[in-house]
Amino acid sequence: MQISSNYSMNGVPYENRRRQNDIPQFSTERAEQENESINPYMEDTDFNEKAFDMIGPNAPQDVKDAWMEAAKVVNANGMGIKKNGMLSHISQMMVQRLNKQLNGEGDVDNIDILGNTTESAIQATSQALYDLDHPREYVPKSIEVQRACMKEREFYVAFLEKLEKLKVKI
Repeated sequence: MQISSNYSMNGVPYENRRRQNDIPQFSTERAEQENESINPYMEDTDFNEKAFDMIGPNAPQDVKDAWMEAAKVVNANGMGIKKNGMLSHISQMMVQRLNKQLNGEGDVDNIDILGNTTESAIQATSQALYDLDHPREYVPKSIEVQRACMKEREFYVAFLEKLEKLKVKI
């Protein structure tokens, strides 16, 4: 019996594994690619719109348009939902939503945070921004969560600017 160094531990020749691109490669680039494609069946889903629908089912179309514009400009939304549908962190609007759910206000799938007017959306967003800037207690956060919170704040500011412009038009 001849021993060949051409075989890996599991008995598959290295040439075959190379041809099949089956050799594990560990790199941050590949990890990021895999992270972005976690949910390949929902590529067409607009999670900014889904995030809005979770908290603004009764909001006017102008408020929804302002949300979508702010999300596009900032590349983040007020619910902390990333493009692949995963949560980057627990956002302040998510906290508001969970508080209403715990208090038994609204249907689980249809909890209204933004209300049905531009003013109520401004009030909810201002409250989320205040809560983000003034936490009730300090909780250490990873760098990734800190970055997500910065994007969340940036979104709230952009969304409020767009809502204020709507208020002036009316």
